[in-house]
Amino acid sequence: MIGHSVTMRRLMNLIERTATSTLPVIITGETGTGKEVTARAIHDHSARQGSFVTVNCAAIPETLIESELFGHERGAFTGADRRRLGLIERAHGGTLFLDEITEMRSDLQAKLLRVIEQKRVLPVGAAEEIPFDVRFLAASNRHPKQAILEGRLREDLFYRLNGISIQLPPLRERIEDLPLLVDQFIRQASHDHRRRIEGMDADCRQALANYRWPGNIRQLHNVIQTAVLLAPSDRISINELPDEILTRPSFENSFVVYLGATLDEIEREYIHRTLAFANGNKVRASKMLGVPRRTLYGKLERYARHDWSAHSNVNGYHSPRNGLS
Repeated sequence: MIGHSVTMRRLMNLIERTATSTLPVIITGETGTGKEVTARAIHDHSARQGSFVTVNCAAIPETLIESELFGHERGAFTGADRRRLGLIERAHGGTLFLDEITEMRSDLQAKLLRVIEQKRVLPVGAAEEIPFDVRFLAASNRHPKQAILEGRLREDLFYRLNGISIQLPPLRERIEDLPLLVDQFIRQASHDHRRRIEGMDADCRQALANYRWPGNIRQLHNVIQTAVLLAPSDRISINELPDEILTRPSFENSFVVYLGATLDEIEREYIHRTLAFANGNKVRASKMLGVPRRTLYGKLERYARHDWSAHSNVNGYHSPRNGLS
């Protein structure tokens, strides 16, 4: 996971502490904020030796999801010509990630609740239950309380899964992390497409910073992948960006301060956001902040030393696979 904002540093700390627990977790956030990446990070940093198994509750047909989750015996239904392990059994000793849990049928949610509570699963067509050891993580792009009111999530299942709650921030609320994400995605896309892209023009970076990113990290990732592929030179220009980014400028000129944040954290957040707004121009940023340039340089150097130290002590939160956070 990538980011140096206060929000991301708090999130990384929460993931690290969550990984050491055995409690179930509900992860919420807008589409594209990296819910599966977060779930995988929790599993990877845990002591669980089994597999990380994902089930997309919205993608599996309703007629098959019970068999997919719980498994089935040979002859349980037409076409069941052999014994099939369910995803819960496959995750034995590991973690099962229930993505888009609010898209699961209510009657199946009731069966899942019973399975989680008893830690035993009954495959379709079987006579005996099978014990298992699985940690359950669930995710949704809907707010759980709203999903309960809409009848999309059983309240009893929510409280059973909500041992730890993690809310992922949208990209527009952590825009100071954009340069790090862009550079990582350029490196990744250059490798994928066998290109030698060194970076992007300043006006291109400003256009990215001005955009609200409704598709969040996933959308940014796709935009950079396409730009790297289309760039005629070794630098991405504004010509390689899609029209919607160029025609909808809306820079976020405010940010949320959470109670409990230290003054140092708030100052750091404000400095990074101002620097991003100034397109990396430290002279302009220092004027906007009303501080001497040497003061700004000193603070940025201190932040960089702190980030390097934190990176050395907490290894592995940078995901080389896709960089989504």
